[in-house]
Amino acid sequence: MQLIDIGVNLTNTRLYHDRDKLKTEALAAGVIHQIITGTSYDASVKAVAICTEDPSYYSATAGCHPHDAKDFSDEHLEGLKQLLTNERVVAVGECGLDFNRNYSPPKVQTSVFRQQIELAVEAQKPLFLHQRDAHHNFIEQLQTHADNLSGVCHCFTGNKDEMRDYLELGFYIGITGWLCDERRGADLQEALRYAPLDRILLETDAPYLLPRTIRPRPKSNLNTAANLPYVLEFAAEITGQSADRLAQITTDNCRRLFQIDR
Repeated sequence: MQLIDIGVNLTNTRLYHDRDKLKTEALAAGVIHQIITGTSYDASVKAVAICTEDPSYYSATAGCHPHDAKDFSDEHLEGLKQLLTNERVVAVGECGLDFNRNYSPPKVQTSVFRQQIELAVEAQKPLFLHQRDAHHNFIEQLQTHADNLSGVCHCFTGNKDEMRDYLELGFYIGITGWLCDERRGADLQEALRYAPLDRILLETDAPYLLPRTIRPRPKSNLNTAANLPYVLEFAAEITGQSADRLAQITTDNCRRLFQIDR
């Protein structure tokens, strides 16, 4: 069984210093490749630097998370353009809108998101998308360049109607350990039953969203790429597939979207 984790926050201090050990553990769990999430310009630079340690095992995204939009500058935009010329950078993002806490003002988020959409069109790279409590505005922005975009709705937690909107725009759906949460994962579980198998991708969003199906539960509450099989197993049960078949499908989907060589 071979899996690709499309979203690992390996620049996070809870993971960064143990990344060699975590890579060994992930490989032992069948995770043959990880895509490191760039959440700001500085984090994106750091993510690309990690890729140089093992270019065959790591890829990265480069972008600005909506939480950090208030600090985004013209210099950062130019820096992202340069990062996107690196062959290990496979997507623009993590970018999008998050109106749940508004760490950056909504108007600023929208402006920075629009710049990154245009950057993805220019670079001909997929988007690595984040959306929370901003579905209508989010769709509105994506529709401005709908014919020229591809990407994945990272860490999708919505319902089947929201998922349908993203699928109609041609996007993939990123499934995390949120699926395994009996308290808040019901909408996602229902949505996944309607998802086309060729549009599903798997991710941990480590160190966040530790699957609640893990027993015994780690005291650290720390999620890592080695836990991706727990997401796979739950998703396989919901979709009626064997774990081996769903692993193959999602890995092929990932290679297709992000142009990752075998």
